[in-house]
Amino acid sequence: MQFVSEVIDEDIKRERRIARELRKSTWWKRKCANSRCYYCNSKIHPKELTMDHIVPLIRGGKSTKSNVVTACKECNSKKKHMLPIEWKAYLNSLNFL
Repeated sequence: MQFVSEVIDEDIKRERRIARELRKSTWWKRKCANSRCYYCNSKIHPKELTMDHIVPLIRGGKSTKSNVVTACKECNSKKKHMLPIEWKAYLNSLNFL
């Protein structure tokens, strides 16, 4: 699924650079030390946690501390470019299967 977006490639590249720097920070290392996926709350080894943008870059999100969370690879892959409300609707649909 592709999204029509006004976010330009340069903005996304800049935010990805910022995210790479944020991953090196003490703040991020402390977040990973909690060993929990933000979405499923599973206990995950800190080195296996990924950085997920709650509001995806492609949807206008930024690489700020308030917009990034630790996520397991499975949740991060499933969430893709969904907004929080879309992710919640997806999870609710699983309960009805």
